[in-house]
Amino acid sequence: MQDKVVVVVGATGGIGSALTHKLAQEGASLVLAARNSSRLAVLVSELPITQAEQVLSVPTDITNPAQVETLMSKAISQFGKIDVLVNAAGAAVMKQYNKIEPADLDAMLDLNLKGSFYTAQAAAEVMKEKKAGHICNIVGILGKHSMVMASAYCASKFGVVGFSKCMAEELKRYGIKFTLFYFGGVDSPFWDSANLKVDRSKMLTPETAANAILFALKADPQAVPMEINIQPESHLFF
Repeated sequence: MQDKVVVVVGATGGIGSALTHKLAQEGASLVLAARNSSRLAVLVSELPITQAEQVLSVPTDITNPAQVETLMSKAISQFGKIDVLVNAAGAAVMKQYNKIEPADLDAMLDLNLKGSFYTAQAAAEVMKEKKAGHICNIVGILGKHSMVMASAYCASKFGVVGFSKCMAEELKRYGIKFTLFYFGGVDSPFWDSANLKVDRSKMLTPETAANAILFALKADPQAVPMEINIQPESHLFF
């Protein structure tokens, strides 16, 4: 990964942070995006990097297309290319379908669906110039399976699967790969705001998820790991 430039969106979250640390250890050049600038600064201070210019942090609200464009422009200005985009940002509203307010639905679609689309769209335009790239969208298992209390969330994540598969078809002639990750429950700050009672001790660890992403990124050039589905033994969907 030493010659790779990786953009991690949602870098300060559980999966994003674990992946960022692993990528830094692998020698990748990193572009880290999240909304909270102070949390980004803390993350950067923790990384085992030898050169400060190896890491660029850009506070970004991915629901704003202009800020996404700025993120990609800054990445190009510093590193000259983007090899990998990892979309690790996301949030959940868990309510019965008839309790979902318009603001709840807007929040899910804006962040989980539109935000992922804007970042994938912008990164793909950069990758087309080099005729190579890898876009990793962390969908979660609720982008493949339904669950009670998750109608708005599932709507946003099923949408990510839809646009990812369409973009993969359009961009394969440019050498751009897509990998979708269907992780089951991951013990991360994601659950801090989700109003569900869950046993986080039985969930996957962020490190397990990060290792799976790293596996996909280090696959042989001719190999395309299209979908990776990992779930905790205690809660399996088939």
